[in-house]
Amino acid sequence: MAHSFIFPFSVGDRTQADLLGGKGANLAEMVKIGLPVPPGFTITTEACREFLASGKIPATLQSEIDGALKDLEKALGKEFGNPAKPLLVSVRSGAKFSMPGMMETVLNVGMTPAVAESLAKQTGNPKFAWDCYRRFIDMYGRIVCDISPSEFHKIEARVLTQFKVDAVSKLDVEGLQALADGYIKETEAITGKPFPTDPREHLARSVEAVFHSWNSERAQLYRRRERIPSDLGTAVNIQSMVFGNLSDDSGTGVAFTRNPATGEIGSYGDYLERAQGEDVVAGIRNTLTLAEFGGILPSVHAELERVMTLLEDHYRDLCDIEFTVETGKLWILQTRVGKRTAEAAFRIATQLVDEGKITMDEALGRTSGDQLAQLMFPQFDLRGSVNEVARGIPASPGAAVGDVV
Repeated sequence: MAHSFIFPFSVGDRTQADLLGGKGANLAEMVKIGLPVPPGFTITTEACREFLASGKIPATLQSEIDGALKDLEKALGKEFGNPAKPLLVSVRSGAKFSMPGMMETVLNVGMTPAVAESLAKQTGNPKFAWDCYRRFIDMYGRIVCDISPSEFHKIEARVLTQFKVDAVSKLDVEGLQALADGYIKETEAITGKPFPTDPREHLARSVEAVFHSWNSERAQLYRRRERIPSDLGTAVNIQSMVFGNLSDDSGTGVAFTRNPATGEIGSYGDYLERAQGEDVVAGIRNTLTLAEFGGILPSVHAELERVMTLLEDHYRDLCDIEFTVETGKLWILQTRVGKRTAEAAFRIATQLVDEGKITMDEALGRTSGDQLAQLMFPQFDLRGSVNEVARGIPASPGAAVGDVV
């Protein structure tokens, strides 16, 4: 069998993180156990290592991508770059070891003005179509063309003022088009080159940008802190888009099978209506709790709870899940064993032993001396009588005492 740099999600399992990256291996595992995963394929870590060593895409990779795209088109009845039945994809990083937020993602790849016009007619929702277009231009400009986010923020501020609204989500179609045009003109002014219009060029350059992000400054700092080897490279996951910004019964969220801060039993997470994935972590709108999500879409929430139970039982650990709801249908975009605080690590390990899911030896292997040391830092006494001023999510262990200036 010829050597391949690409594997569809239907091939592989969670043991192949060396080759498929953690995200790709877990996507393959979820397909294997029958969960609703948008179809796609993974470009291996080997391809990334060859790219980083030579500075160019491996000779056979582009033809493999073209072949995998054809298979995806056939499976979905769509065509990449064809406005009549457009296929849009996400391009996401996925290293062997989870590095949340350290590398890059480009969503809505395949979007062009002609595709936006067609999607507007097909869905009867022009705002959705042009919102996807401006999102693509924004991410491509920042991530692929290396435009500073501050430059795009200035354009956003001008457009919001021009259209007399206080948030991008409140822009009408004309406003979204103006915002995308502003991004394009700024990108062309800074790069000195026309903004590319070919979806296949968009895809190829997005893959390269994800490969490059393995060696970004923040990724290198994170690897040093977490003691992750620097020679592993990242896989790239190319996945058909599902749209959380399509309708009122669409949205996106993150969920944990237990509370990753405290270890408390019970699902925990956030959901945002009419949104795509980056909106949840960007904090641009207030999210709903999973319980509130259940009040809006009870059947979808029940399905999510079923999936979370299945995943935790399968992985025998706290699972972190990214999901999208498109017109009332649940899709699972990724899962991984979730990161947790030291307090949660000890509590969850004990709970899983009590529930018969892991042995005591496994529990001891899931906790570390560093985590034990964190628990020995001073803590707030929640039974104290002092007035609570504010609440937040802790970024470091223990409590600090001092004057507020």
